[in-house]
Amino acid sequence: MTTIETTSTLADEGRRRGRLGALGLWVAAHRRIVTWGWVLLIVVLGAFAPMVEKNLSGAGWQANGSESVQVRELAIDHFGGNASSAIQVVIHSEEPLGSDAERQVIDGVVARLQADDRIGEVLRPVAGATLSADGRTAIVIGGARASTDDMVRAATALTPDLQAMSTELITVAATGASVLWSDFNAANLDAMLTSEMISWPVTLLILVIAFGAVVAAGLPLLLTLAGLVSAAGVLVLVNFVVPVSIWAMNFAMMFALALGIDYALFLVVRFRAALASDATSTADAIARTMDTAGKAVLLSGVTVLVSLSAVMLVPSPSFRSMAGGVMISVVFVLAATLTLLPLVLAKLGDRVNGLALPWAKLDRHRSPIFERWAQMLWRRPLRLGGAAFVLLVALAIPALSLTTAMPSIKVLPDDASARQGYQLVQDAFGDGAPGMLQVIVPTSDADAASAVISSDRGVVAVMPRAVPADGSDLRLIQAVPAVDPSSSDLADVVDRLRGDLPDSAVVGGAAVENLDLAAQLDESLPLVIGVILVLGFLVLLVALQAPLIALLGTVVSLLSTAAAFGVAKLVFQDGLGASLFGFESQGFLDAWAPVFFFAMIFAIAMDYTVFLLASAKEHWEKSGSAREAMVESLARSGRVIFAAGAVMVAVFFTFSLSGPLPPKEMGVVLGSAVLLDAFVVRLVLLPVILRVTGRAAWWSPRGLRRVLPSVTFAHD
Repeated sequence: MTTIETTSTLADEGRRRGRLGALGLWVAAHRRIVTWGWVLLIVVLGAFAPMVEKNLSGAGWQANGSESVQVRELAIDHFGGNASSAIQVVIHSEEPLGSDAERQVIDGVVARLQADDRIGEVLRPVAGATLSADGRTAIVIGGARASTDDMVRAATALTPDLQAMSTELITVAATGASVLWSDFNAANLDAMLTSEMISWPVTLLILVIAFGAVVAAGLPLLLTLAGLVSAAGVLVLVNFVVPVSIWAMNFAMMFALALGIDYALFLVVRFRAALASDATSTADAIARTMDTAGKAVLLSGVTVLVSLSAVMLVPSPSFRSMAGGVMISVVFVLAATLTLLPLVLAKLGDRVNGLALPWAKLDRHRSPIFERWAQMLWRRPLRLGGAAFVLLVALAIPALSLTTAMPSIKVLPDDASARQGYQLVQDAFGDGAPGMLQVIVPTSDADAASAVISSDRGVVAVMPRAVPADGSDLRLIQAVPAVDPSSSDLADVVDRLRGDLPDSAVVGGAAVENLDLAAQLDESLPLVIGVILVLGFLVLLVALQAPLIALLGTVVSLLSTAAAFGVAKLVFQDGLGASLFGFESQGFLDAWAPVFFFAMIFAIAMDYTVFLLASAKEHWEKSGSAREAMVESLARSGRVIFAAGAVMVAVFFTFSLSGPLPPKEMGVVLGSAVLLDAFVVRLVLLPVILRVTGRAAWWSPRGLRRVLPSVTFAHD
């Protein structure tokens, strides 16, 4: 077989193919245009990619329009920036502060804060408020003059200088919400880099084993790298217009790596099968690959995008930028899969099997092992399918008692400045001191507000009222709650205050912002889940043209997602395996996880659903036999799903091995989800459903067929 056809030959082939087949042939016929287009794209966007960690923001964890955000904005505008995003610098000595050396340290802290134009009013320690009763701990407050994102950047710049002021007898530690996110971003970056160094060689090893040839195994990694570099550059450019969370890149790197390998694996395996079977030329193999596997990849990508788009319904900058970042990465990986990969395959031809392993059977693309497995499932559907169903339900049950809250200080390493300062504040001022409540009220209601706050059983101290320097008719009242900021009891205190305070009063503070965001996430979750399920079903319905199997495919994806959250409850709420993964259980799952992880897990689940059912639909269209559709789909795609699942599990679980708690949650929850979905749902439960439903799985009413666009997978 020749590996390169002429442009006219490719054009003739394209006229006989479907749209994606024609796209693949056009790409192969215009190699120079497509190649230079991608080179230009990667060079231009790649120039911005190294700036991603520096430019992207670390804040945005707020519920837009909430009362607590209103308090922060009022504090920045009228009270010198003494807001939740202010930087608190704790100075602690074993002896009462008062010596010349101690005063010099405090003066140095004040001077360093004042030198940064992102810092507003700098408040020195005040007895009875920010100077402890024993005189050994003092707090200097650097007010916020900039946005929350810029305050995180300010914390990153200031923290090393402030820590350097520590002596053998005096400890200086910056803390507060801005420092917390700065420290977390640094720890998270280290974790991501460590995980990537582990995941890439592990992934390559799995791919080499799966493909049996080094050249074929390297294609998915090169393809994914091109998509990721481009996506990183776009995120930096978008950040110039709209703040983008650094978490967007973290999620995008992990998710796009797994998904890009998935897509490339599916196409490369199908291309090799076409070469080894009855394809008349490389062009014919490209066209067959794109019209079948390419169509499945496109539909899978659309499913992933619509699932993630539902997260945009959450009114929080961090969530919207995270979802947007992942979606951008998926778009680039999808574009590379459908344009760059066909070009490379057309160029390689038979050489795609280069550097083959000695024992590899490269001419075998229909797996006898998975064919036998499919035959067993056909003979014993209730026994094997029932076992899979019981396992998933058993794992899903713990999810019913899952509790969530915003991350506590425990997500940071012990040596992080924010955690050290947090502990010093608690030791000196009480458990609730790091979660200072802020109440802003018109002057006319200040007395009534103070009385309510002072009499509340959940408040242990009330600070003197702050008067705005700009003369506005407002007062700021700060209060120390009796409980730790991460305690669930704090929500009761805040709810009670909001109910008892004058209607003109607004309650906020860093801890309250977390509570408001958690409440917003709980409120948004049913809507997000509903939208994802409806959109996922509609995409499957369009792809498969069959309402029953589209509905059942959506339902089993929901079941595997519930099982993954059951695992999350056992691990992160109950602490099962905490020592293995190296984390300290908070007693809950982070509140952002259900909304965002549901979208990601469901997207992955539907990804595998599309791959398996597209193959089944192809054989149903060819033969009209329910048995052949089920057996052949497993025989021809089972090995791909198994290999892709193994790659995803390896990628995700490497992120659970290092760094702070949230990346561990990502790794364990997503890794567990893929493990269950790929190996239990797609290779057992869904084929059994095809067996039990038989011909009914592919039935479609005539009226529906007239409405839906025509989508077929069988091509000559």
